[in-house]
Amino acid sequence: QLSLFRFTVKRPFSTSHSSVDSKEMKKFQLLAHKWWDEEGEYAALHSMNDIRVPFIRDTLLSMSSNYHLGNPLSGIKILDVGCGGGLLSEPLGRLGASVTGIDPVEDNIRTADRHKSFDPVLAKRIQYKSSSLEEIVEESMETFDVIVASEVVEHVADLETFIKCCSQVLKPEGSLFITTINKTQLSYVLGIVVAEKIMGIVPEGTHEWEKFVPPEELERLLESNGFSVKSVNGMLYNPLSGSWSWMESTSLNYAVHAVKSGAPAQSHATDTLPETDVQQRSATAGTA
Repeated sequence: QLSLFRFTVKRPFSTSHSSVDSKEMKKFQLLAHKWWDEEGEYAALHSMNDIRVPFIRDTLLSMSSNYHLGNPLSGIKILDVGCGGGLLSEPLGRLGASVTGIDPVEDNIRTADRHKSFDPVLAKRIQYKSSSLEEIVEESMETFDVIVASEVVEHVADLETFIKCCSQVLKPEGSLFITTINKTQLSYVLGIVVAEKIMGIVPEGTHEWEKFVPPEELERLLESNGFSVKSVNGMLYNPLSGSWSWMESTSLNYAVHAVKSGAPAQSHATDTLPETDVQQRSATAGTA
């Protein structure tokens, strides 16, 4: 979610928060208690679950021969990077996954911990940690089956370092899911001018257009760091209905699924699915 990892090049791994931008942290600290207000500042992230959760679930199921009825993601270890208050960690935990959520803003982690404590099943399946990604690399080499970085990479100072860290903590054949915002004139007008300044869909100052990431750049960085990009799907938010849907164009928001190299051929089940089919399955699954 909206979380702010600041990386410095060639910085040795440390236990300090020096790689995280203190200004952006303060901004999100002020909103840390509002994560679970479905009508509040994070309303768009709540409704994004309707498409991002089925997209993650269906993609992983299409790559697996094991299916656990009721707990389809049972046995899968997921790292939710920039987990915020746990808006995505919780539904993934409910699907049976073992989830680790990390965020550098301690107040976000407090909020996430408090919220999961109301559900004894989630309390066992999810653990949260106040940390940046680079701080857990040494202790978590090739630990996770899946990494989710949803609405995070547009806040990262050094994207290549971020992706390298993702690769280091991901098992070979592991999946990386990213959702973010394209760097287009349209995304400036709708994502910042309309969404922040006019409609107040997200808090003003949340995004910097200069840091938005075009899908071509993200794909290039992923491919050059040992990932194989499997799908890139456009996403559209309707502020009137407050709902998300898949679309062909990636000119605004988009979702990427990439697999770390080392995957055997049979694991590439998503290659055989037309992109529109994945979109359709994901979109319809959200209403199930």
